[in-house]
Amino acid sequence: MAAEELPSEFDVVILGTGLAESVVAAACSRVGQRVLHLDRRSYYAASWASFTFNGLLTWIQEQQEEPQPEEHQDWSSLVEEGEELISLSRSDSAPIRNLQVFCYASEEDEEDEAASAEPPNTTEEEETGVTEEDEAKETSETESAGSKEEETDDRAEAEEQAGSAQGEEPEADQPHTPAAASQSEPSRKKISYAHLVREGRRFNIDLVSKLIYSRGSLVDLLIKSNVSRYAEFKNVTRILTYRHGNVEQVPCSRADVFASRQLSMVEKRKLMRFLTSCMEETEEQTAYNGQPYLEFLHSQQLGDNLKHFLLHSIAMVEEDTPTEEALASTRHFLRCLGRYGNTPFLFPMYGLGEIPQCFCRMCAVFGGIYCLRHSVSCLLVDKDTNRCKGVIDSRGQRISCSHFVVEEGYVGSECKKSATPTRFLSRAVLITDSSVLPSDSDQQVSLVTVPPKAEGGAAVKMVELCSSTMTCTPGTYLVHLTCQSSGSAYEDLSPLVTRMFNTPESPDQGERPSVLWCLYFNMADGSGVEVEGCDLPSNVYMCSGPDSALGHEHAIRQAESIFHKILPEEDFCPPAPNPEDIIYDGENSSSMAEEQQQENEETPAEKEEQEKQEEEQKCVPEE
Repeated sequence: MAAEELPSEFDVVILGTGLAESVVAAACSRVGQRVLHLDRRSYYAASWASFTFNGLLTWIQEQQEEPQPEEHQDWSSLVEEGEELISLSRSDSAPIRNLQVFCYASEEDEEDEAASAEPPNTTEEEETGVTEEDEAKETSETESAGSKEEETDDRAEAEEQAGSAQGEEPEADQPHTPAAASQSEPSRKKISYAHLVREGRRFNIDLVSKLIYSRGSLVDLLIKSNVSRYAEFKNVTRILTYRHGNVEQVPCSRADVFASRQLSMVEKRKLMRFLTSCMEETEEQTAYNGQPYLEFLHSQQLGDNLKHFLLHSIAMVEEDTPTEEALASTRHFLRCLGRYGNTPFLFPMYGLGEIPQCFCRMCAVFGGIYCLRHSVSCLLVDKDTNRCKGVIDSRGQRISCSHFVVEEGYVGSECKKSATPTRFLSRAVLITDSSVLPSDSDQQVSLVTVPPKAEGGAAVKMVELCSSTMTCTPGTYLVHLTCQSSGSAYEDLSPLVTRMFNTPESPDQGERPSVLWCLYFNMADGSGVEVEGCDLPSNVYMCSGPDSALGHEHAIRQAESIFHKILPEEDFCPPAPNPEDIIYDGENSSSMAEEQQQENEETPAEKEEQEKQEEEQKCVPEE
């Protein structure tokens, strides 16, 4: 919608399309509030966004550009008597930092390199590769969406077959000859950087890495509000841990425990007994309140294997975490098991950026107005009441509103509550050619927990996504790594990447996945932002960005709190009606009554059947 078409009055104006802001927008619009939702970016979801590979390259280029100096425009002509202006920031106060990109894939396709290095002695495999290359070039030059989808599907099937053949590795106990290995090696197709760019639209790469607890607040909200109809989800199929240089599967459900080959029968019984006892609080547990969780595990006479699984992969806490907090995390983990799969987690198809967009879609269905590449320059504040009366947008239009919700990055440092320095998260995004733990299926979605290498270090959470999540192409995997920052993201995460994956910096090139492309960056930790007590008008509410937790509790809790401050008497995100039940303005009630009457009228066949039944009843003699 163009600026001149915007109405001049709204109930709620929201600036920023992150998860918390989008949930507030949907909740307000659902109960009849007039909502204007703006974002200065050209894409939805802010720091929660998902990008195609080509879109991510553009985003990286934008982040590396020097910020332009802010131009202060004079809006005094729009200010009425008794009002004052509060200017908003035009650039993020906590931007992405320490961004580094590395490409380890070859620049050209394997077929091009083979053609330049060898004489044109063609084999069937080479001819097939050239054909796929030609089809890919034609696809990138074709603008017809229909033909593009057909070619992409054909290419996907061919690549999936090649990827599955590539992922099949001989088992250790299976004899194989060097001749067989040498014969299979040339047929292994390498993925080039040109392939990643050409297939870039099939990637959906998240800026933030999270999973959805199956009994968490986000799932409850998606079900309650019917927003779940706008998205699809996939189970996280396994939980892994990195220990002693190896990746192992964590037995977390009853079936996993008894099927595990890593645990002895005694360990299996101990683990099941401990997990069962964790479901309810006992006096033995409360006796360790305030003490480190590791001490409580020592008291249970558990072996090193079980203590590692319980501490790092089930509770997912540090060794010095208080026992009551760790047990609460363990109970939450266990309660989420079995609702939708064998693990507690779900992942949205096409990436996490879909979730904020689903709530934006709900807001728009109920009348919310959206404008990207559109911002708010300043707030109009009543001096007597210290309430925001309206805003002036980036194009000079005055818009009245009763409440204003803003993303933390738009608020200048002079308005924020002075607190501890901003905490940061270290992030790494990798595109690899195989899984960290190959299995019979190449469609595994895995959570990998990596404990701190040294005491006092940060634990790393790794999420490995396969092509069935629609976040990468067949034959590749998308890997997200996240931890608390102690330095730059490269300093924090590259040592782990070189140990778990093959890179030029790896000391030995073992049977590990190879990194084709990787990105390191630091982003602000939203849990460290003080949103209360800022120097802002009483009806202005600030939302923080993504936090360091694996789930979405922080953002949903924040959105619900803001909604109840705006509308304390209203229900938060009540269920949306089914599309066929919605009555739109302007529909003729008389025509609807006629349609209802026609539905209620009986057909001639039904009338004839009813008359026959009445006649039969008359013919029955009375006793």
